[in-house]
Amino acid sequence: MGISYKQAQFLAASRIADAERGDVDALFELGAIYSSGAHGTPIDLVEAHKWFNLAALQGSVEAQLCRGEVADEMTRAEIAEAQKQARAWLARAGGLRIAA
Repeated sequence: MGISYKQAQFLAASRIADAERGDVDALFELGAIYSSGAHGTPIDLVEAHKWFNLAALQGSVEAQLCRGEVADEMTRAEIAEAQKQARAWLARAGGLRIAA
């Protein structure tokens, strides 16, 4: 049995909180959730690209690969929007700690 939409929203919110603390795994997981529609979350490639991009900036090679795969399914305008959202998120979050 899957989780409810409300539970999926809570999961995403908790992962966002982890991401704000610089958790690269949370960034990657958010990308995976939005790219696959996991846990009943609607597929949103702009959101997926944004989160994979942020994880890639933290040094995640897997996120770099996933970002590329998602980008193959997107228009240039969608990619530009995802990049804009990633920059805005970084500005609000005060940047991320860069992985060693």
